[in-house]
Amino acid sequence: MFRDEHGEIRVLLVQRGMRGIHGGQLGFPGGKREPGDRSLLETALRETHEEVGLPKDQIEILASLEPLDTRTTGYRVHPYLARIVPPRLWRLADGEITDILTPIVHTLTDPSARREHEIPFATWPMPRRVPCVMLDGEQILWGLTLRVLDSLLPRLLAGEWAI
Repeated sequence: MFRDEHGEIRVLLVQRGMRGIHGGQLGFPGGKREPGDRSLLETALRETHEEVGLPKDQIEILASLEPLDTRTTGYRVHPYLARIVPPRLWRLADGEITDILTPIVHTLTDPSARREHEIPFATWPMPRRVPCVMLDGEQILWGLTLRVLDSLLPRLLAGEWAI
């Protein structure tokens, strides 16, 4: 999270490249723990640097959030809340990350932004209608990423952490 030049709180989201089971989806920077990672926090910092070029000295960890399980792929995700200093230019991991989105937090909590959308997924026999938020009119924020934000943003807006 960071504040833009107008004081609005924004969240950093990435659009994944097409490879992998979560290909094309919006999410947070992050990924699987590697043998050299001493902790899950180190994994998160390393992956953030690899995926978007944000060095760890531009990341201030505010909280370790409750781990969540994906509902379709069996992953357990250990999210962290951080205040970041966004770079002038993001450096996207070639083929792995195709875009950066930084929506304003208030738009993500606006009830009128909520929709149900039919989503196909590789492990589902048929597309399902799922809760989502449409970003920029075409990007669909859904699944675990939306669940993390739904539990985090009310606490953030209530002042639990300063961004």
